[in-house]
Amino acid sequence: MIRTFAALDLPAATRDRLRMLGEMLPLKRRVPPENLHLTLVFLGELDDPTLESAHDGFDALRHPAFDLRIEGLGLFGGDRPRAVYAGVAPSEALMRLQAGVARAARTAGVALATRRFVPHVTLARWQPRGPDLVRLEHAMAQMSGFATDPVEVTEFVLYRSDLGGGQARYTELCRYPLA
Repeated sequence: MIRTFAALDLPAATRDRLRMLGEMLPLKRRVPPENLHLTLVFLGELDDPTLESAHDGFDALRHPAFDLRIEGLGLFGGDRPRAVYAGVAPSEALMRLQAGVARAARTAGVALATRRFVPHVTLARWQPRGPDLVRLEHAMAQMSGFATDPVEVTEFVLYRSDLGGGQARYTELCRYPLA
């Protein structure tokens, strides 16, 4: 079984901007810059035949390239935050790509989570409480105008994710070009 996800890889300049943003926030358990990405679908643990079927579906997708911008900050987890993220400017093209990738995964037999897709780049996995949360919220308010230059999306990537020993390690399995 292989733990996998499909995502947009980010250019080095964008990852660098996100790394600098993360350093300006009072974060613990930051995501390493090389792991910063925008997940389209988390596929979970797949056996080889299902992974191959998902690959075939992804390879058959035809979607035009598009631009997207990372902007704003947020917290996942409501009253008990568990992740800090950079948001993404509204993009119909991104939503169509994500829907196509999800449809291809389901057709391959992958049981995807049913929660709504919220495009984002996770900056830290952390559960701030009390004074830490107040400091974080204050810093996020100060940085609320954060935005990157537009990023041209010309492909998406299938990754393997290996857990253990601290941060996850991501290995690229395949790239899928957009038209």
